[in-house]
Amino acid sequence: MKLAVFRQNGTARIAISPKNLDRAFFDIQALAEPLRQSGFDEPRDLMALIASLSMTSRPYADLEKAITQLANDRSQPQARLDIEKLKLEAPLARPGKIICLAGNYRDQIVESGYAAPRVSAIITQQLFLKPASAIIGDGDDIMISSQNHTVGWETELAVVIGKRGRNIQAASAYDHVFGYTILNDVSERRLNSRIENRSKREMDGFFDWLAGKWFDGFAPSGPWIVTADEIDDPHNLEIKLTVNGRIRQQGNTREMIFRIPEQVAYISSIMTLEPGDILSTGTPVGAGVGGDASLHDGDELVCEIEGIGTLRNKVRSGD
Repeated sequence: MKLAVFRQNGTARIAISPKNLDRAFFDIQALAEPLRQSGFDEPRDLMALIASLSMTSRPYADLEKAITQLANDRSQPQARLDIEKLKLEAPLARPGKIICLAGNYRDQIVESGYAAPRVSAIITQQLFLKPASAIIGDGDDIMISSQNHTVGWETELAVVIGKRGRNIQAASAYDHVFGYTILNDVSERRLNSRIENRSKREMDGFFDWLAGKWFDGFAPSGPWIVTADEIDDPHNLEIKLTVNGRIRQQGNTREMIFRIPEQVAYISSIMTLEPGDILSTGTPVGAGVGGDASLHDGDELVCEIEGIGTLRNKVRSGD
């Protein structure tokens, strides 16, 4: 099942596509009354829908069945959507947390100028957060300002948490996964590096790197959420990114150092995971680092992940 968000008359609405209907999308709010008769309350937003579905023993199947039945009897023609004509918003415009993993693909670590960890090495996951204000959706512009000098890209498989949990065991991690989407961890690589007269402090480099990921609009995500039951193996998905039609990233999620169950277990040992939280699982080789890997006004980025879809954004300059 795919879940997307679009706006109609200023109001955000949820589009849903059952997996057996071949990309046919339906306006869930337009089906509110017949769905209520089937036992489903109208959700106030996608975050609320994720939370409510994740509390059931069959989180997707019953809703998908109800939508399919309504579609087949054609009793609600106004609910069918032409998804190609809709401007989709970010599926989760204000997630509670966006937790990102740095250095989770060996080749990308080397590309960044660091030594890759030995396969047998005991290492810990390196985490950072991005603010919710960084989120934009498919088709939205990535705005770069006068503070931005070297802006790179990082296409990542993003995990959407469905069920709340703390100290989750790796063996039960997928019980807490609602679905998957695409996230582009856009990053300013040289924040403050051109301030010639600043007094240097020991941790400047790290904090410049970190703050370079926090600009508004530096976390494009979408185009929708694909529920976990549609992805047979999240660790065997092709990832690709093009800039102006040129392939800049190409990899596979099988190359992850830490897999999703390990990530969920480790992160939940530190903080409570809640419905709608996003875990961005790291980026493969080809991230925008060095050389000509910098974005400029007018550039178009296209992120693709197998089984999920395509996320498109253009770059615009201006403060």
